[in-house]
Amino acid sequence: MTETPIPRQPTGQAGWGDPRAGRPPVHPSLSEAGRFLCAGTYLDAGFRDRVIDELYVHEERIVAPSYGFDASRVLAHALRARRAELGWAAGVLGAWFVGSLLTGGALMLLLVPFLLLSLADWLRGRNTPLLRVLAVILRVYVFVMLAFTLLFLAFGGFALMSLIGDSGGPGALFFTPSFGDTAAATAVLWWVPVVFAAVVVVVGLQRGHVFRTIATDLNERRYADHAGDPAEAAPGVRFQRVRARIRAEQHAPVIMYDVNDPFCGAGDPYRPWQLSVELRPREDLGPDRKPTPVTNAHLVSEIVPLLERLRVPSPHGSPDAEAAVGDRLRELVVDECVFLPANGLPHRDAAQAIHAQYAQQRAAAVEEGGERRRHFLRVRVGGWDENLVVTVFVRVHTQGGMMMLEVAPHVLLPVDVAFHNADADAQRYRNNNGFGKAVGALRQTPGSIAASVTTLGRGLASWWRIVTGGHGGARTEGPRLSVRELASEDNGSLFHLMDLDRFLKTVQDRVVGGIIVALHEAGWHTEEFAQRAVNVAEGGVFIQSVNGSAFSVGGSNNTNTGHHNSGKGKGSSGGN
Repeated sequence: MTETPIPRQPTGQAGWGDPRAGRPPVHPSLSEAGRFLCAGTYLDAGFRDRVIDELYVHEERIVAPSYGFDASRVLAHALRARRAELGWAAGVLGAWFVGSLLTGGALMLLLVPFLLLSLADWLRGRNTPLLRVLAVILRVYVFVMLAFTLLFLAFGGFALMSLIGDSGGPGALFFTPSFGDTAAATAVLWWVPVVFAAVVVVVGLQRGHVFRTIATDLNERRYADHAGDPAEAAPGVRFQRVRARIRAEQHAPVIMYDVNDPFCGAGDPYRPWQLSVELRPREDLGPDRKPTPVTNAHLVSEIVPLLERLRVPSPHGSPDAEAAVGDRLRELVVDECVFLPANGLPHRDAAQAIHAQYAQQRAAAVEEGGERRRHFLRVRVGGWDENLVVTVFVRVHTQGGMMMLEVAPHVLLPVDVAFHNADADAQRYRNNNGFGKAVGALRQTPGSIAASVTTLGRGLASWWRIVTGGHGGARTEGPRLSVRELASEDNGSLFHLMDLDRFLKTVQDRVVGGIIVALHEAGWHTEEFAQRAVNVAEGGVFIQSVNGSAFSVGGSNNTNTGHHNSGKGKGSSGGN
């Protein structure tokens, strides 16, 4: 059978192979996905704590590659959000304390019901049906308790207190020590709703501060001014040191990885596959010609031009029409990277010297086919304003007369819907009327005590891990999690999935086509490789992720079963 490889076009031909005809993607520090991640640090305390724990507390850990966002900017906003929340938490607890003093402890009658309501909210958030039923029962019980408490305070509390206080009963012990007589204590009871209203105001101001920050400092126009970001002016030598390290590491072509999760940061593995074929000379070469040996570097160099042509729009009749094409393939990024294990470095700052040796590392890794040091061609497409990131890692290796091709696609699905809707929620809140804001604050008030105590506890725990963990002098570690992966949705819309498949199939076709061209021109058979590559890439055999780390050869199941962060829940805190 006659073999017909994909035709090669001159890479310098105008409008076809010139990589400059593409469109550069948005800078990672200004992307929409990064802005949503920053907003998420104000909205989700669990997400914020895990960002701070991974990037700030564990300063011995090299940051995961940041595809389509700037991790240092997310950390800056996480620290700023935590400082603000710690201040508001102290203010809320202070309001409850002062209110209790002004009411002679009567305000504390609401403490137990409010704590029970917080417990009911926590139970409702679990996915266990029994716990959700228990939460409903607990809420009914609390509402009954609150009704009796309010009736007592509003109508009979002062009279009953007077009777019990005059007879020397327990009411005198509870109410009158601060005020000396029953009349003063009775007057204080009338202050309970006033003081409670003041607490609600404090809670409402806290909510307003969060939405005001999102609507002002994190709106599209202000976020585009990176130099003017108020979060970047965060004080502290530690933050300045960590930020400099993150900026040096997150986009470096040398990726220092953890051996248990080498692709951390790239997202979920999406149908990775590999195949190997015997290199056999073509019969039509003739007796006087032998196949040319192919190297890994040569095979990679033949793939790159085909990929770069994907940046060029098809003819649309005029230069203006072609320039208006919005296909994200125009922003395709093609580069090479070298993976190195992070363990073994004496200190994190030693990684900077490794980054400066990229040329030497690449030259050594591209042909060696090693286990720990690996060279990849990396192809990335950032769709939906970097909310859908498809990265394909390609590794070609020749050994013993065989050629092996490894293709490891990874996908970062859109950022959490709650983070994505932060702008709309902030606008809705700020444009709401006073009554709506008051009702919202009133709904948040019962949980304000538990939330404030939890916030202060989290802040204290984070500080304790910093001063006692010894992380500053610890040996270097690879990244344990990616803040972008942590904030990703578990699925995307049909549009997202359609774009994902289109990007992936297009890139894989060009990868296979480039290898076919290289093998054909060097005098090797390509038919077997082409047939097997199509079969594997279209659903034959995949390498599936098992338990997030180990790999095995699977069948024709097209679903992705692994996730880098099995404990992805944004409400859980990272470990030490």
